[in-house]
This record gives sequence, structure tokens and C-alpha cells, in this order.
Amino acid sequence: MPVSSRRRAPSPCPEESVFVEMARTLDLLSRAPDQLLRAADLSGPQYNVLRILRGAPEGLLCGQIAERMITRDPDITRLLNRLEKRGLVARFRQKQDQRRVLVRIAQKGLALLARLDRPVCRIHRGQLGHLGSGRIRQLESLLRACRPPAK
Repeated sequence: MPVSSRRRAPSPCPEESVFVEMARTLDLLSRAPDQLLRAADLSGPQYNVLRILRGAPEGLLCGQIAERMITRDPDITRLLNRLEKRGLVARFRQKQDQRRVLVRIAQKGLALLARLDRPVCRIHRGQLGHLGSGRIRQLESLLRACRPPAK
């Protein structure tokens, strides 16, 4: 019997089984958006920063961006350097405290996100649309419940 059609032994830890299924699902679902972003010369974390900044037109401090990231990125400065070099974001030193740097999305960053919005949505609808809106909301709620409370 081929390996892929064998049934797995039940895990002694159902929570581990759920974790493995979530990780496997994330890997599979990430492939198409990652490919789209690569074509736009963006990494997932760079796209995430642009989306965060689009939602905060007044700008955010570097630490605030890091707090809102989907995945932890220990070198937010390097990430911002790359985006600034491409003209997608702009940084401004605050007058009252020169050590604090405010980051805003640039017009070029907004335009890039606008071009990506529909294709990204199309990918996600193709991947998850078959669940229907009720099950989508239920899944979102369950996934949020899995996360520890914010500190």
C-alpha cells in the first residue's frame, strides 16, 4: 500500500495533532500568496508592514509596527530600510524626541497594495471560499481562541 494512503496512528496528544494540521494547512495556503508577492518583489513580512501602515495613515513608530506584525521579525529596521529604499515607506524623526522614528506608507506603497488587493483576495477566496461565510467566521473565531491573551 502506498505511504500516502496509509492511516496514521492516532496521536497520544490531540492538541499536537491540531497543531500539525494547522502548520500543514498554513504551509499549503501560503504558497500561492507568497508566489504573487515574490512577483511583486515583496516578502510576506514586507507586505505585512505595508498593510499595517495603510491602516495607520498618521504613521507608526517602529516598535508599534513590530507589535502588529503577523510573524515576529527581529530586524524590523532592516525590513524598513528595504521598503524605504524602494520608495514604499518614508521615515521621519519626531521633533520632540529625535530618537523616535515615525514610519508612514508612501504613495508608491499605497499604489502597490492597490494593485495587489484583488489578486490576493482572489487567491484567498479560491482557497477558502468553499467554506461559506458562516464557517469562515467560525474558523476565524476558533483560530483567535487558540492564541494566548495579549499582554
